[in-house]
Amino acid sequence: MKELRVGVIGVGYLGKFHAEKYANMEGVTLAGVADVDQEAANRVAAKFNTTAYREYHDLLEHVDAVSVVAPTTLHYKIAADCLAKGVDILIEKPMTSTLEEADALIAEADKKDLILQVGHLERFNPAVMAMEEHLTHPLFIESHRIHQFKNRAIDVDVVLDLMIHDIDIILNIVDSPISIIHTVGLPVVTPTTDIANARLIFENGCTANVTVSRISRDNIRRIRVFQPRSFLSVDYGKKEITTIRIKKELDENGMPQQDVVYTSYEEKDSLETELKDFVKNVQDRSMPRVAGREGRRALDMALRIMGQIKEHAEKYKELIKSG
Repeated sequence: MKELRVGVIGVGYLGKFHAEKYANMEGVTLAGVADVDQEAANRVAAKFNTTAYREYHDLLEHVDAVSVVAPTTLHYKIAADCLAKGVDILIEKPMTSTLEEADALIAEADKKDLILQVGHLERFNPAVMAMEEHLTHPLFIESHRIHQFKNRAIDVDVVLDLMIHDIDIILNIVDSPISIIHTVGLPVVTPTTDIANARLIFENGCTANVTVSRISRDNIRRIRVFQPRSFLSVDYGKKEITTIRIKKELDENGMPQQDVVYTSYEEKDSLETELKDFVKNVQDRSMPRVAGREGRRALDMALRIMGQIKEHAEKYKELIKSG
């Protein structure tokens, strides 16, 4: 099989890691990187012995596939141009700014039989992947994604920046439509929402309580899943999973005995796994683990949550005005 020519569009904080992984990947040639910041493109290109482009259109002439790691507002235009050129794409989350844009990309990729993969990195966390085999019938899910404040992506609502990871995971493991959404959120240090909570109630009876914040003094990334006779806890950051199964036998205090297993996967690189999956999908023409429709599904729920938070905020403002 010939070497796959891959490029990266956008080599900021995350994009430069995409370039690094491709540059070190067997069967792949990092054919170039593109960024409107020519100095940034030059630095990354020099480091990984490839070509720098200021205009991504020029890069598209030399690649089979690309990672789109530009700001979200540019995702649709760049991705549409890539598909028009017959280039397979991995587009970072959130895939687009609107559902209409997401639908247009999905339709074009389907029409041309091109790969459209969405970069929901946490799905490739080895602990999350291992968790799936232990799931039976989730009844209650509790998720926390609490980050220290960083002066990055502060123009994006915390729901699109952080919560969308957890939304994607939860929608993937609960096979049921959502019937009720309850939300709360507010800005603290930026003009957009910095802390938010969403309570998602599914038609099958499962409830998910999702909390995100980017203004904490600590970093916490975990999900806990409660189901009949078992409990799972996944630490995304440490890449650890704890599984607890309730036995029928009782202990000396009359309590059900527990079978507790701790497993660590810290040696595995989630981004490398994701990009290798993308390369394999391009080479084999296989369906991505997180395809365009999964990316759209997560975006839809994130926008619904943001809309409800905004609606509550407007009502609160009216109450203050009315005294």
